[in-house]
Amino acid sequence: MNVPPNLKYTSEHEWVKTEPDGTFSVGITDHAQAALGDLVYLELPDVGRKLAAGDACAVVESVKAASDVYAPVGGEVIAVNAELANAPEKVNEDAYAAWFFKVKPSDAKDQAKLLDSKAYEALIAE
Repeated sequence: MNVPPNLKYTSEHEWVKTEPDGTFSVGITDHAQAALGDLVYLELPDVGRKLAAGDACAVVESVKAASDVYAPVGGEVIAVNAELANAPEKVNEDAYAAWFFKVKPSDAKDQAKLLDSKAYEALIAE
């Protein structure tokens, strides 16, 4: 399973990339997309939406099931990847290139609660 060491992760299978400007890009992990199967629909949060860590803020639908995507940190949605809404299969092609939304965190300490790659690998090995 592909788990890049430069990212952080949640136990709900989101990945988080810290951008140079201090914002976070968020998507679902390779493990999550493999478990879901072929994605057919994405519902992304609205730009400007205020999120608390753990809020359900997006939805992914596959041929198998629909699943919520959760905010890994609290903050404001500052961008969404509208291209994915029209081509959700891009998540299946490369889950780590297919970011869903970007968050300007309200509390940078939230990131300390995220999993590193080793902890996430241990989680999905269970």
